[in-house]
This record gives sequence, C-alpha cells and structure tokens, in this order.
Amino acid sequence: MKLTADRIIDAGMAVFAQTGYHGFSVRQVADRLDVHAGSLYYHVPSKAALLQLMADRVVRQAYEAGTAALACLPAHADWPAQVTAQAVALRQSIRQHPGGAIMLAGSPKTLSPGALSLMERLLATLAEAGVPPEHCATAADTVLSHVTGYVLQEQSDPPAVPVTAEDVAALHRSFPRTVAAAAAHGPDEKFTRSLDLICTGIGTLIRPPSEGPPSEGAPSEEPDGGS
Repeated sequence: MKLTADRIIDAGMAVFAQTGYHGFSVRQVADRLDVHAGSLYYHVPSKAALLQLMADRVVRQAYEAGTAALACLPAHADWPAQVTAQAVALRQSIRQHPGGAIMLAGSPKTLSPGALSLMERLLATLAEAGVPPEHCATAADTVLSHVTGYVLQEQSDPPAVPVTAEDVAALHRSFPRTVAAAAAHGPDEKFTRSLDLICTGIGTLIRPPSEGPPSEGAPSEEPDGGS
C-alpha cells in the first residue's frame, strides 16, 4: 500500500496511544507501517512535525464537532450556551483519542491551524457577548485549559495500587466532604456544572452599554439637602 501522510498519521496515533508523548518515536511509527524510518521523512520531516499533524487532526475533528453542536442550538441561544456547546464538543472529541488531551495541550505551541481555529471561534463568541477585549484571551484560554485538564484526568492511568474497601472507608472518615462531593455527580454533569461556574465568572466582566452623558438642557438631579 502506498505510503501517504494520512497513513503515517494513522500509525502515529496508534503508537501514541500505546507509548504516550515521551515514549513516542518515528522509528516506532515506521515499524508499525513495516517500512524504513527514512522513508517517512519524505512525507514528515521530523518527530515534531508528525506530532503537529496528529494534534491538528484531533483538533480539526473537534472544530467540526463544535460547528455541529452550535448548529443544533436554538437561534437565540445565549453566549454561555454557545461556549458550553463548543467545550462539550471539544471534550467529547479529544476523549476519542488516547492521549488526545496531551496533543491538544501542546498544539497551540506548534501553531496548529486546528487549535488556532478553536481559539479564534471561542474568542469571537466571547467578544460578541461583550467581554472586554483585554479579558477575552484570558477567558478563552481558561475555558480551553479547563477542557484539556479535565480530559487529562479522565485519560490518566488508574492507580498502580488497588484501592480496597478499607481504604474507601478510611477516606470517608477522614475526608467526608470531599468524598461526598466526588460522588455527587457523574463526570458529564460535573463537567457542564464546571462550565456554568466558569461562564458565571466570565459574565461578571461584561458591563451593560453606557447610556452616554445626559442630553443638553436635561434637568440635573439635586442632592437631598437637610434643613
């Protein structure tokens, strides 16, 4: 079968799922394709370039999922609903790829067009909502970083040492509030609730438009005077 960039990316994704970032190498990708490593460099010049292509595939799929999610919203959906739709679609998309959150975390540094598209659309949503320009970048980065961190936890390896019933009982006794909070909601509901909190915080930055100075000749308000 002809060696193409798409085939190399497919193999890279499969290897990355097994090895993670630090164990990943172009030679392993070549071995999976049963070709010499040198033949890969004709299509992909370096390990960094391959990782960029892999990350870009993940985030492009996430961008398309976000487009579909936004299209399903009511015509007059408010900005928190638009932000939530984009964040939920992003989480669902990167969860489909083992190690997807790690790829997403590094993709802005490689100037991945897909990652930049995600940021650009989120910035536009926040700007249209009235978030001041000086706060838009921080707000958008907070949302994207939250999604990445959330999925990183979901995709992390299970504990190396099994947790026994006795361990759980001891945790209940020592940290009752923390244990109760952890069990209160499933991961999907917890995620959407966390987005509600973030959007509420961002919303405090939005100020209603100024009514402007009083018109000329309008009566001014006099302070109440005491007799």
